Amino acid sequence: MEFKKPRTIYDQIADHICENILLDRWPAGERIPSVREMAIQAEVNPNTVTRAYTSLQELEIIVNQRGKGYFVAADSREKVRKMKRTEFVQEDLPALVKTMELLGISPDELADMIEMARETRKDFEDETER
Repeated sequence: MEFKKPRTIYDQIADHICENILLDRWPAGERIPSVREMAIQAEVNPNTVTRAYTSLQELEIIVNQRGKGYFVAADSREKVRKMKRTEFVQEDLPALVKTMELLGISPDELADMIEMARETRKDFEDETER
């Protein structure tokens, strides 16, 4: 996992878990890596992972089954989707609009760019599957 500023590392770990839930890699009821396993994967202190897991528990995205570990909550996919959409509209979209205005990119041009990016992404995914 590569960490980026300005988000905290524990927020980025939580984002990683949410992305896996949205991609259905970790469906509802699925056990997620333990704190120790995730700390090793992410190469961070277990306390950092604990903080990420605690925040996701408070949002009812994951649940802790004592003695068994952490599991994806039943309705987590919709909760994550709703949370990430709100985040996008409040944080990412205003920054995107500002950048578009600064660079003189019209909504139509952006739509074309998005389509090209989707095609490039699809081509890349097709190649990696071979």
